[in-house]
Amino acid sequence: MTAGTVTPHQPDQQTGRDGFAQLLRAEWTKFRTVRGWVIGTVVAVLVMAGLGLFVAGASSSSCQSASGASGAPARSSSACAGTINPVGPGGEPVTDSFYFARQPLAGNGSITVRITSLTGLLPSLNPAAQGPIDTRPGLVPWAKAGLIIKVGTTPGSTYAAMMVTSDHGVRMQDDYTGDIAGLPGTVSAASPRWLRLTRSGDTITGYDSADGSHWTQVGTVHLAGLPSTVQAGMFAASPAWQAITQNFGGGENGMVAPSQDTAVFDQLSRSGTWPAGAWTGDYIDADGGSGIGGFHQASGRFTVTGSGDIAPVVPGQAGDVGTTVTQHLIGTFAGLIAVIVVATMFITAEYRRGLIRVTLTASPRRERVLAAKAIVIGSVAFVAGLVAAAAAVIFAAQLAHARGSYVYPVPWPTELRMVVGTAALIAVTAVLAIALGTVLRRSAAAVTLVIVVIVLPYILGAASVLPVGASDWLLRITPAAAFAVQQATPQYQQVTAIYSPNSGFFPLAPWAGFAVLCGYAALALGLAVVLLRRRDA
Repeated sequence: MTAGTVTPHQPDQQTGRDGFAQLLRAEWTKFRTVRGWVIGTVVAVLVMAGLGLFVAGASSSSCQSASGASGAPARSSSACAGTINPVGPGGEPVTDSFYFARQPLAGNGSITVRITSLTGLLPSLNPAAQGPIDTRPGLVPWAKAGLIIKVGTTPGSTYAAMMVTSDHGVRMQDDYTGDIAGLPGTVSAASPRWLRLTRSGDTITGYDSADGSHWTQVGTVHLAGLPSTVQAGMFAASPAWQAITQNFGGGENGMVAPSQDTAVFDQLSRSGTWPAGAWTGDYIDADGGSGIGGFHQASGRFTVTGSGDIAPVVPGQAGDVGTTVTQHLIGTFAGLIAVIVVATMFITAEYRRGLIRVTLTASPRRERVLAAKAIVIGSVAFVAGLVAAAAAVIFAAQLAHARGSYVYPVPWPTELRMVVGTAALIAVTAVLAIALGTVLRRSAAAVTLVIVVIVLPYILGAASVLPVGASDWLLRITPAAAFAVQQATPQYQQVTAIYSPNSGFFPLAPWAGFAVLCGYAALALGLAVVLLRRRDA
């Protein structure tokens, strides 16, 4: 009897696209037929969305806008204490509080002035009283004074300004978020600064000079829809003084108190259509007339004193009880834990039950098996994250508004980046989990490792368990850097604040932080492929 010929299996034989598509379908079938994995994914969605709704529901405010609508952007009142702010031209909440010595400018024109002095007063603290009881000479870093062209005196209206500052030299700022550096150094009688603003239609150009003869253009801005007549003149503003403490629990505002500054202007000159009458002085956005400020004019010399600031509002500072989109995504870390468990078990369950031998026998090219599993679990995690993040952002904001809580607005591209970025964060974490599950072959070990490298650093940073510097480093060098995709508000160099994870700020840019996670996932996948090829099933 003659034995039949047996053709040996050739593991290196190339498989067509249909072969990999079949492998993908097989892995998807495995996932959807295991009830525990499906339930775990659903739990991740519910936890993420549910915690976001809980945060929104737990925050409420009795503040009312001038029109009586809860939570609407409007002028701040003493009851709101910074909760509700004017909205700038870009839709961002802003503070717009300063002393303004002004006249109307009709049509095109310019205004030029020399500043010879910038001095100020800060609160003096009595340690026993734990509060400001007196004042002392000094300036906060962003005390400012100079020239401003503004649509009107309504808080939040469009403007462009040239100014000297206490610690940051000459700046040109516009519409609250724009900031361009000019001449460095502080101003004094021995080292004055000349400033000039020129209007041509909707275009405002700023210049500075150290001697009044040689001028440098600092910047040009376009203020869309500028009316024919605007308000222009000199201003002074001094942001609140803050005693910021740094301790093991992170940084916090120990105390906040008003400050003031005084600038001396002379050699004023103008071109264009200006009235011949006297200058008008107003404290813009003063709370019930309680703002610090005033001006005095004598022999061509103006002395202007002011307090407050012209800048975007940074969430999370003293007196702020509003919520941000970042807070509505607080459930991401909890949802990640569920996804990590599911993703890890997607591979380790086969090792535990011995089914990995069947899988690798059916598809001997082991890297293709790992790729198929990574694509399936990554896709499932992305869809789950997208649904959960979108639900948290949309419904949590509606709930917060319904309860009278102010929600800091963000541009729709930022909101889209946060939702899609969160879904991508969850998807890549799932891929990292399945790669480490392949390397370790043990569910508990792999789950613990992934939680330690991505969830734990985020919790330590967001909860201010560590000092701010340590938290920053953790969120730079660990996979938790990817949480930067959830940052809603940019960091403004012209605003002194605590830019920490506890306040929703991250040390890396959104997509740079996400790239750190992708790098870890790629390295883990590479190691998993090498070990999967070398080890027995």
